[in-house]
Amino acid sequence: MSDPLSAGVAWLSGQAAPMAHLLELLVRQNSFTRNPQGVNAVADLVAAELARLGLAVERIPGARFGDHLAFAGPAAGAPAFLVGHLDTVFPPGQFEGWESDGRVARGPGVFDMKGGAVVMLFGLAALGEAGLLGRVAVRGMLVSDEEVGSPESQPLLRARAAGAACALVLESGREGDRIVTARKGVAAVRAEASGVAAHAGNDHARGRNAVWALCRFVDRAQGLTDHGRGLTVNVGVFQGGTTKNTVPDRAYAEVDLRFATPADGERLEAALAQAAAEAALPGTRIEVARSAWRDPMVRTEASAALAARYGACQRQAGLGDGEAPPAGGGSDACTTSAAGIPSIDGLGPRGSGYHTREERIELASLVPKAEALFRFLASQAGPASR
Repeated sequence: MSDPLSAGVAWLSGQAAPMAHLLELLVRQNSFTRNPQGVNAVADLVAAELARLGLAVERIPGARFGDHLAFAGPAAGAPAFLVGHLDTVFPPGQFEGWESDGRVARGPGVFDMKGGAVVMLFGLAALGEAGLLGRVAVRGMLVSDEEVGSPESQPLLRARAAGAACALVLESGREGDRIVTARKGVAAVRAEASGVAAHAGNDHARGRNAVWALCRFVDRAQGLTDHGRGLTVNVGVFQGGTTKNTVPDRAYAEVDLRFATPADGERLEAALAQAAAEAALPGTRIEVARSAWRDPMVRTEASAALAARYGACQRQAGLGDGEAPPAGGGSDACTTSAAGIPSIDGLGPRGSGYHTREERIELASLVPKAEALFRFLASQAGPASR
């Protein structure tokens, strides 16, 4: 009789077609973050797979978004905590369907990160096939609002990840299978300017132009960018006014912030408040408020050691290893890292084009990525019960 590790690896070697089939089902279902019915349909599929494996599944209703899924295995102890998300960035009708030539599959969310969800599910299934699911402490969560900064799920994730030995995040794989150990913090703030409306011809002097005030704020805000320190400010949305012959009394901007350390993020937010105070004209007011906030994923000795251990499992599965450069985008790894849990990210399949209509994955990477996850989890197995 083969040992459990060999049994799990052997079982996974025959799962390429089932993995692709499940991925197709997930990708064909639109799960745009603000389409909760679609997200919940994906949650139905994933929850059924988790339950089929014998895991305890907790479905947490979303207040503004779709449902979140938490799960746990039967083994006690500090668990490996698996993290993923169910939502994508594509509204219904914008980018739909599934295309595959047997080598590459293309579709919305195929890389970010429905492919990673499939890797997670089959890595767990291999534990069951190897008879190890009852000996490996494992929990996890798949959230429904990651693509908008996880505003609702962050506290849920922190609560369920508490006490974990490590966090493994199945986001899109990186070039050369390198593992993400650092990510920038990401925040969204909204700046709202108010003024006094007036007719632009008959009563212009009485007006107080909110658009003008907000333009002054934008110039100051953009000037806070410091690429050398990894700080960026991007005003991505600007709207205001009603008609060209009315002095506008309202305007707003939506601003994206990126920062390398928590302290830099706090300083950047304070600088934006100062910019708003300086930009306001007589009779106008600019208010700045955060709408989403993720602390950075900071590389630590513990997370680097975790990446090395996981990288060894990747090599055994025929993959590459090493650490990826710090990522500019945030993920739920930022939440687990900020909670003090050694965290690594980018453990999903190979691919490219996330957040674009060219999103695709390499189908041949699904099995080895699941094998790497299985090997790592199997290495955490406790002794067999007598």
